Amino acid sequence: MIAAYALELARAFVALTIEVAPIVGVLLGFQLLILRKPIARLRRVLIGLGLVVLGLTLFLFGLEKALFPLGKAMAARLTDPEFLGLTRGVAAHWAAYYWVYIFAFAIGFATTIAEPALIAVALKAHEVSGGSLGAFGLRIAVALGVAMSLAVGTFRIVTGTPLYAYMIAGYIVVVVQTMFAPRMIVPLAYDSGGVTTSTVTVPLVAALGLGLAGSVPGRSPLLDGFGLIALASLFPMITVMGYAQISQWRARPGRKPAPRPAQGEDA
Repeated sequence: MIAAYALELARAFVALTIEVAPIVGVLLGFQLLILRKPIARLRRVLIGLGLVVLGLTLFLFGLEKALFPLGKAMAARLTDPEFLGLTRGVAAHWAAYYWVYIFAFAIGFATTIAEPALIAVALKAHEVSGGSLGAFGLRIAVALGVAMSLAVGTFRIVTGTPLYAYMIAGYIVVVVQTMFAPRMIVPLAYDSGGVTTSTVTVPLVAALGLGLAGSVPGRSPLLDGFGLIALASLFPMITVMGYAQISQWRARPGRKPAPRPAQGEDA
Protein backbone atom coordinates (compact mmCIF):
# COMPACT_ATOMS: atom_id res chain seq x y z
CA MET A 1 0.00 0.00 0.00
CA ILE A 2 2.75 2.48 1.00
CA ALA A 3 4.81 1.53 -2.07
CA ALA A 4 1.81 2.11 -4.35
CA TYR A 5 1.18 5.56 -2.81
CA ALA A 6 4.88 6.44 -3.11
CA LEU A 7 4.92 5.45 -6.79
CA GLU A 8 1.76 7.44 -7.49
CA LEU A 9 3.19 10.45 -5.65
CA ALA A 10 6.42 10.24 -7.66
CA ARG A 11 4.45 10.17 -10.91
CA ALA A 12 2.45 13.20 -9.79
CA PHE A 13 5.69 15.03 -8.94
CA VAL A 14 7.16 14.34 -12.40
CA ALA A 15 3.92 15.36 -14.15
CA LEU A 16 3.69 18.61 -12.18
CA THR A 17 7.37 19.38 -12.86
CA ILE A 18 6.67 19.11 -16.59
CA GLU A 19 3.65 21.40 -16.24
CA VAL A 20 5.60 24.03 -14.27
CA ALA A 21 8.57 23.93 -16.68
CA PRO A 22 7.06 26.43 -19.20
CA ILE A 23 6.60 29.02 -16.42
CA VAL A 24 10.20 28.61 -15.32
CA GLY A 25 11.32 28.79 -18.96
CA VAL A 26 9.54 32.12 -19.52
CA LEU A 27 11.02 33.64 -16.35
CA LEU A 28 14.55 32.43 -17.13
CA GLY A 29 14.25 33.50 -20.77
CA PHE A 30 13.30 37.07 -19.89
CA GLN A 31 15.94 37.25 -17.16
CA LEU A 32 18.82 35.98 -19.31
CA LEU A 33 17.88 37.01 -22.85
CA ILE A 34 15.87 40.22 -22.44
CA LEU A 35 17.21 41.75 -19.21
CA ARG A 36 20.64 40.13 -19.74
CA LYS A 37 21.35 39.85 -16.03
CA PRO A 38 22.43 36.80 -14.03
CA ILE A 39 20.05 35.28 -11.53
CA ALA A 40 20.87 36.45 -8.02
CA ARG A 41 21.12 33.69 -5.38
CA LEU A 42 20.67 30.96 -7.99
CA ARG A 43 20.99 28.14 -5.46
CA ARG A 44 18.26 29.61 -3.24
CA VAL A 45 15.99 30.12 -6.27
CA LEU A 46 16.43 26.51 -7.37
CA ILE A 47 15.73 25.19 -3.88
CA GLY A 48 12.63 27.39 -3.71
CA LEU A 49 11.37 26.11 -7.05
CA GLY A 50 11.86 22.54 -5.90
CA LEU A 51 9.93 23.21 -2.71
CA VAL A 52 7.12 24.87 -4.67
CA VAL A 53 6.75 21.86 -6.96
CA LEU A 54 6.93 19.46 -4.02
CA GLY A 55 4.33 21.45 -2.07
CA LEU A 56 1.96 21.62 -5.04
CA THR A 57 2.38 17.89 -5.62
CA LEU A 58 1.55 17.03 -2.01
CA PHE A 59 -1.38 19.46 -2.01
CA LEU A 60 -2.94 18.15 -5.22
CA PHE A 61 -2.30 14.55 -4.17
CA GLY A 62 -4.06 15.22 -0.87
CA LEU A 63 -7.01 16.84 -2.63
CA GLU A 64 -7.46 13.84 -4.88
CA LYS A 65 -7.16 11.30 -2.07
CA ALA A 66 -9.02 13.13 0.71
CA LEU A 67 -11.00 16.28 -0.05
CA PHE A 68 -12.69 15.19 -3.29
CA PRO A 69 -13.95 11.90 -1.78
CA LEU A 70 -14.92 13.68 1.43
CA GLY A 71 -17.01 16.29 -0.41
CA LYS A 72 -18.83 13.66 -2.42
CA ALA A 73 -19.40 11.48 0.65
CA MET A 74 -20.82 14.37 2.67
CA ALA A 75 -23.19 15.30 -0.15
CA ALA A 76 -24.33 11.68 -0.49
CA ARG A 77 -24.93 11.27 3.24
CA LEU A 78 -26.73 14.59 3.68
CA THR A 79 -29.12 13.70 0.84
CA ASP A 80 -29.67 10.09 1.91
CA PRO A 81 -33.46 9.51 2.15
CA GLU A 82 -32.95 7.56 5.39
CA PHE A 83 -31.15 10.53 6.95
CA LEU A 84 -33.84 12.95 5.71
CA GLY A 85 -36.72 10.66 6.67
CA LEU A 86 -37.97 10.37 3.07
CA THR A 87 -39.07 7.55 0.81
CA ARG A 88 -36.23 6.35 -1.41
CA GLY A 89 -36.71 7.18 -5.12
CA VAL A 90 -39.40 9.80 -4.46
CA ALA A 91 -38.64 13.47 -5.13
CA ALA A 92 -38.81 15.58 -1.98
CA HIS A 93 -39.64 19.22 -1.32
CA TRP A 94 -36.59 21.50 -1.45
CA ALA A 95 -37.04 22.40 2.25
CA ALA A 96 -36.28 18.80 3.23
CA TYR A 97 -32.62 19.35 2.24
CA TYR A 98 -32.01 22.08 4.82
CA TRP A 99 -28.94 20.28 6.21
CA VAL A 100 -27.36 20.50 2.76
CA TYR A 101 -27.80 24.30 2.73
CA ILE A 102 -26.39 24.60 6.25
CA PHE A 103 -23.40 22.44 5.37
CA ALA A 104 -22.76 24.37 2.14
CA PHE A 105 -22.87 27.69 4.00
CA ALA A 106 -20.51 26.45 6.72
CA ILE A 107 -17.98 24.82 4.38
CA GLY A 108 -18.01 27.84 2.09
CA PHE A 109 -17.23 30.18 4.96
CA ALA A 110 -14.54 27.94 6.46
CA THR A 111 -12.68 27.22 3.22
CA THR A 112 -12.67 30.88 2.17
CA ILE A 113 -11.29 32.09 5.50
CA ALA A 114 -8.42 29.64 5.01
CA GLU A 115 -7.86 30.54 1.33
CA PRO A 116 -4.19 31.59 0.88
CA ALA A 117 -4.94 33.81 -2.13
CA LEU A 118 -7.56 35.76 -0.19
CA ILE A 119 -5.22 36.21 2.78
CA ALA A 120 -2.55 37.63 0.46
CA VAL A 121 -4.97 40.04 -1.24
CA ALA A 122 -6.45 41.17 2.08
CA LEU A 123 -3.02 41.90 3.55
CA LYS A 124 -1.96 43.84 0.46
CA ALA A 125 -5.22 45.83 0.46
CA HIS A 126 -4.67 46.69 4.13
CA GLU A 127 -1.09 47.75 3.42
CA VAL A 128 -1.85 49.86 0.32
CA SER A 129 -4.84 51.59 1.94
CA GLY A 130 -2.72 52.70 4.89
CA GLY A 131 -4.79 50.62 7.28
CA SER A 132 -8.18 52.06 6.29
CA LEU A 133 -9.26 48.66 4.93
CA GLY A 134 -9.20 45.97 7.59
CA ALA A 135 -7.70 42.71 6.34
CA PHE A 136 -9.83 40.53 8.62
CA GLY A 137 -13.03 42.46 7.85
CA LEU A 138 -12.42 42.00 4.13
CA ARG A 139 -11.85 38.27 4.60
CA ILE A 140 -15.09 37.97 6.59
CA ALA A 141 -17.03 39.84 3.88
CA VAL A 142 -15.66 37.58 1.14
CA ALA A 143 -16.23 34.43 3.21
CA LEU A 144 -19.87 35.42 3.81
CA GLY A 145 -20.28 35.94 0.07
CA VAL A 146 -18.93 32.50 -0.75
CA ALA A 147 -21.01 30.92 2.03
CA MET A 148 -24.20 32.50 0.68
CA SER A 149 -23.28 31.54 -2.88
CA LEU A 150 -22.90 27.87 -1.95
CA ALA A 151 -26.17 27.87 -0.02
CA VAL A 152 -27.95 29.41 -3.03
CA GLY A 153 -26.07 27.12 -5.42
CA THR A 154 -27.07 23.96 -3.59
CA PHE A 155 -30.67 25.23 -3.54
CA ARG A 156 -30.41 25.63 -7.32
CA ILE A 157 -29.18 22.05 -7.71
CA VAL A 158 -31.93 20.64 -5.49
CA THR A 159 -34.70 22.59 -7.28
CA GLY A 160 -33.23 22.21 -10.78
CA THR A 161 -33.69 25.88 -11.63
CA PRO A 162 -31.49 27.31 -14.43
CA LEU A 163 -28.12 28.82 -13.52
CA TYR A 164 -28.47 31.79 -15.86
CA ALA A 165 -31.36 33.22 -13.83
CA TYR A 166 -29.15 33.48 -10.73
CA MET A 167 -26.22 34.88 -12.71
CA ILE A 168 -28.30 37.55 -14.44
CA ALA A 169 -29.96 38.64 -11.19
CA GLY A 170 -26.62 38.67 -9.37
CA TYR A 171 -24.82 40.77 -11.96
CA ILE A 172 -27.70 43.25 -12.03
CA VAL A 173 -27.14 43.71 -8.30
CA VAL A 174 -23.37 44.06 -8.90
CA VAL A 175 -23.90 46.75 -11.58
CA VAL A 176 -26.25 48.74 -9.35
CA GLN A 177 -23.86 48.45 -6.39
CA THR A 178 -20.94 49.54 -8.57
CA MET A 179 -22.69 52.86 -9.26
CA PHE A 180 -23.12 53.64 -5.55
CA ALA A 181 -20.21 51.91 -3.80
CA PRO A 182 -17.03 53.84 -2.85
CA ARG A 183 -14.76 53.99 -5.90
CA MET A 184 -11.72 52.63 -4.08
CA ILE A 185 -13.51 49.40 -3.12
CA VAL A 186 -14.93 48.50 -6.56
CA PRO A 187 -11.74 47.05 -8.15
CA LEU A 188 -10.94 45.20 -4.92
CA ALA A 189 -14.47 43.77 -4.80
CA TYR A 190 -14.17 42.53 -8.39
CA ASP A 191 -10.80 40.91 -7.61
CA SER A 192 -12.22 39.34 -4.44
CA GLY A 193 -14.58 37.30 -6.56
CA GLY A 194 -11.65 35.81 -8.43
CA VAL A 195 -9.33 35.00 -5.54
CA THR A 196 -12.02 32.91 -3.84
CA THR A 197 -11.90 30.35 -6.65
CA SER A 198 -8.44 29.10 -5.78
CA THR A 199 -6.59 26.12 -4.34
CA VAL A 200 -8.63 25.38 -1.21
CA THR A 201 -12.15 26.41 -2.22
CA VAL A 202 -12.48 25.01 -5.74
CA PRO A 203 -11.82 21.30 -5.02
CA LEU A 204 -14.35 21.13 -2.17
CA VAL A 205 -16.95 23.18 -4.04
CA ALA A 206 -16.63 21.05 -7.17
CA ALA A 207 -16.84 17.84 -5.17
CA LEU A 208 -19.89 19.10 -3.27
CA GLY A 209 -21.73 20.11 -6.44
CA LEU A 210 -21.02 16.87 -8.29
CA GLY A 211 -21.84 14.75 -5.25
CA LEU A 212 -25.09 16.60 -4.61
CA ALA A 213 -26.23 16.44 -8.25
CA GLY A 214 -25.49 12.71 -8.30
CA SER A 215 -27.48 12.10 -5.11
CA VAL A 216 -30.66 14.15 -5.66
CA PRO A 217 -33.24 12.25 -7.75
CA GLY A 218 -33.71 13.70 -11.23
CA ARG A 219 -30.46 15.72 -11.29
CA SER A 220 -27.53 15.21 -13.65
CA PRO A 221 -23.94 15.77 -12.45
CA LEU A 222 -23.02 17.17 -15.88
CA LEU A 223 -25.99 19.53 -16.23
CA ASP A 224 -26.57 20.48 -12.60
CA GLY A 225 -23.33 19.65 -10.77
CA PHE A 226 -21.31 22.53 -12.16
CA GLY A 227 -22.00 26.23 -11.62
CA LEU A 228 -21.23 26.54 -7.90
CA ILE A 229 -17.83 28.07 -8.66
CA ALA A 230 -19.44 30.71 -10.90
CA LEU A 231 -21.74 31.72 -8.05
CA ALA A 232 -18.79 31.67 -5.64
CA SER A 233 -17.10 34.28 -7.85
CA LEU A 234 -20.21 36.45 -8.03
CA PHE A 235 -21.47 36.76 -4.47
CA PRO A 236 -18.21 38.05 -2.89
CA MET A 237 -18.40 41.12 -5.16
CA ILE A 238 -21.81 41.85 -3.69
CA THR A 239 -20.78 41.33 -0.06
CA VAL A 240 -17.50 43.30 -0.32
CA MET A 241 -19.22 46.31 -1.89
CA GLY A 242 -22.01 45.95 0.64
CA TYR A 243 -19.44 45.90 3.44
CA ALA A 244 -17.90 49.11 2.10
CA GLN A 245 -21.29 50.78 1.68
CA ILE A 246 -22.32 49.92 5.24
CA SER A 247 -18.99 51.23 6.56
CA GLN A 248 -19.42 54.44 4.56
CA TRP A 249 -22.96 54.88 5.87
CA ARG A 250 -21.86 54.37 9.47
CA ALA A 251 -19.06 56.93 9.08
CA ARG A 252 -21.04 59.65 7.31
CA PRO A 253 -20.94 63.07 9.06
CA GLY A 254 -24.69 63.56 9.35
CA ARG A 255 -25.31 60.30 11.18
CA LYS A 256 -26.07 60.77 14.87
CA PRO A 257 -23.96 58.65 17.23
CA ALA A 258 -25.69 56.20 19.52
CA PRO A 259 -26.83 57.92 22.77
CA ARG A 260 -24.71 57.24 25.82
CA PRO A 261 -26.37 56.26 29.08
CA ALA A 262 -26.50 59.01 31.68
CA GLN A 263 -24.44 58.78 34.84
CA GLY A 264 -26.07 56.56 37.38
CA GLU A 265 -27.88 54.52 34.73
CA ASP A 266 -26.89 51.01 33.78
CA ALA A 267 -24.81 50.84 30.58
